[in-house]
Amino acid sequence: MPTAKPARERILDAAHELMLSVGLARTTTKEIAKGADCSEAALYKHFASKEELFIRVLSERLPRLAPLLQSLAAEPGRASLEENLTEIAHRAALFYEQSFPIAASLYAQTELKRRHDEAMRELGTGPHLPIAGLDAYLRAEQVAGRVRAEADTFAAASLLLGACAQRAFAYDATREGDMPPADAFARRLVRTVLVGIGGVGG
Repeated sequence: MPTAKPARERILDAAHELMLSVGLARTTTKEIAKGADCSEAALYKHFASKEELFIRVLSERLPRLAPLLQSLAAEPGRASLEENLTEIAHRAALFYEQSFPIAASLYAQTELKRRHDEAMRELGTGPHLPIAGLDAYLRAEQVAGRVRAEADTFAAASLLLGACAQRAFAYDATREGDMPPADAFARRLVRTVLVGIGGVGG
């Protein structure tokens, strides 16, 4: 008989499923606890609030960007610049694709958005960090000579990750309603960004 998952893992799984299906605003800790087969008191032993749960779902249940960016910044020159940026863009596209349906309701309720912004500040996280991480990686590659010295690495990071985020909701209104596949989108996006920063073939 398989061993039951620890309560913390069950809570994260239930929160992820509920946030995807009904949105963040309509997800309650009572429903999360029910889905995790535990009490609300047990839920609060692991997570201080629903806001913290949301942040942990983003960081532990969705494609992870931060560890990849940190490892690449620490070792510039590993693989080609195009390969590294394509991996980053692919993972970012999948992250935003999965996180947008969860987080969209934040922007419909001012008080909810304020609480989540405060929680992110307290936990030292937020949507600005991937841009900072990618900027750090590009600056490391700049020092290594694989990005043009005059290239604006912050602008390049903002453009690349901004396009990945835009992909998550820009195609719903099209006749087909289909977003471009993440892998092909990442390759095309990176090749275009590389023209601007002078890293083609690096």
